[in-house]
Amino acid sequence: MQTPASECPVVLVHGWKSHPRVWKDLCSRFEEASITYWNFSHAGLDTPPAQIAGCLRDFIRDQRERSGYFGPVDIVCHSAGTCIVRYMLEIQDGTSRQERVRQLIALGPPNNGSSMAEIFNHPEYGPEIVEVLAGVFVPRDYDPALDPIVQEIRPNSRTIAELRAAGIRSDIRYRLILSENRTRTPDLFPHLNGKTWAFLPDGTWGLTYAGDGIIPHTDSYLPGAGVDILPSAPELLSASPARYSHIALPNNPEVIDRILIYIRTPSTVPGAICGDEWAKDTGIPPWHPDQLIPNE
Repeated sequence: MQTPASECPVVLVHGWKSHPRVWKDLCSRFEEASITYWNFSHAGLDTPPAQIAGCLRDFIRDQRERSGYFGPVDIVCHSAGTCIVRYMLEIQDGTSRQERVRQLIALGPPNNGSSMAEIFNHPEYGPEIVEVLAGVFVPRDYDPALDPIVQEIRPNSRTIAELRAAGIRSDIRYRLILSENRTRTPDLFPHLNGKTWAFLPDGTWGLTYAGDGIIPHTDSYLPGAGVDILPSAPELLSASPARYSHIALPNNPEVIDRILIYIRTPSTVPGAICGDEWAKDTGIPPWHPDQLIPNE
């Protein structure tokens, strides 16, 4: 028998250089719906994702012991928090599968590694990008070489290689919630003129509107995972473009509504499935150069 949503806790895992308060609006909606949530914090932990994944595993076990609940949970994560969750589930628990997880709902995840993490380390582009995003997405005087999380979410890092080799778990529903600059407005992420840098498999760089200003769809693509690309209607982006930027996704009302739909009805069919048909269904081929625009 399926566990009712009200009896299935939700584990929240924030992203890089973030904090548990990023889920404030989502938590309010959970409280209104009487949905239990466990809000994990790795703020201030400057350690690789593998070590944080161990802390997350301990946190979930502690919450289970405290609550007496040992059934399945849902996990909602943002950005690099997805790499932490996936490392716990697919690497640390990949064989034993002791962690009972019903679905993983990821907002703007860098499943193939982060193009932004890679460009931070680029000898030509890196310093300029860090300067543009200082105080917005990165701390001032930020040095990516000293950041173990950023180094381990680069596309060719050991962590991403391990996740790529492990693949997704067949006992978990994977949901990706992404945003896209469908109206090509600079206001989605003014710091990059509404565009998103993309690092492609052949080692080339490009800019695309198929992203949220930080994570392009190419970073998120995960074969077998369900995907929803928001906004569902262009007028929603026109009304509040900044709400669809990467940083704002956890508090975006449309994103929160979609999360609640999945929590309440896990069998909900996503907009598409990442795979051979994804390009046809979404119009956004995962590695297609036509989606790139000239670097101005």
